[in-house]
Amino acid sequence: MKSAPFRQTAVLASLTVAVSILAVAGVRLGVSSPLEAASVVTGAVCVWMAVRESVWNFPLTLINASLFSVVFFGAKLYADSGLQVVYFVLGIVGWYLWLHGGEHKTPLRISRVRPREGIAVAAAGVTLTMVLWVTLRHVGGSASFFDALTTSISLCAQWMLNRKHVENWYAWIVVDIISVPLYAYKELYLTAALYAVFLVMATMGLLHWRATWRSQDGDPVAPAGGALHGVPA
Repeated sequence: MKSAPFRQTAVLASLTVAVSILAVAGVRLGVSSPLEAASVVTGAVCVWMAVRESVWNFPLTLINASLFSVVFFGAKLYADSGLQVVYFVLGIVGWYLWLHGGEHKTPLRISRVRPREGIAVAAAGVTLTMVLWVTLRHVGGSASFFDALTTSISLCAQWMLNRKHVENWYAWIVVDIISVPLYAYKELYLTAALYAVFLVMATMGLLHWRATWRSQDGDPVAPAGGALHGVPA
């Protein structure tokens, strides 16, 4: 794809550097573990790559999910820990789809969720939230409802990201808004700060992807199976 505007690149780079500095500071001050710091840095870079439509966000997702799974398990956020395992699997699927999921195994291009798929994703999110909430209360998980809610919305967002739908960014924004106070409550301050940065990045991703979608062939509802608008960075 075409290089992102200089201003966007500068902002994303600055946010990633800021997260890295916070990660190192958190470890030095003893408020974060080295494992949480590594999770935070790889997470920031991963979102940066997703905003840029770079397929490299997927191998980074595999690394980030592995690290965060251990971090969240230690904080008794069991749904979030298990979610990372699902992310790992979905990351592999998304990696393949972005490269070969279009028509005649061409790369995907940015598209919008069609009504039927949108209803199905929303219904799956509500159902999964209720099931996870009951399960987490039973096993003694912390902040069970919000843990279940963010887990469910995140899975819906990842599904839409794998299909390169613009709407994935709306879902990530909701997750980020809920996650900042949730992780602060669990004393995962560095992770809470990361999700605040994610909120800014997700907003940038929404604006960038929406602009790219509008520029594609003038097609107001471009199917996911079309040719990719450029080549991933």
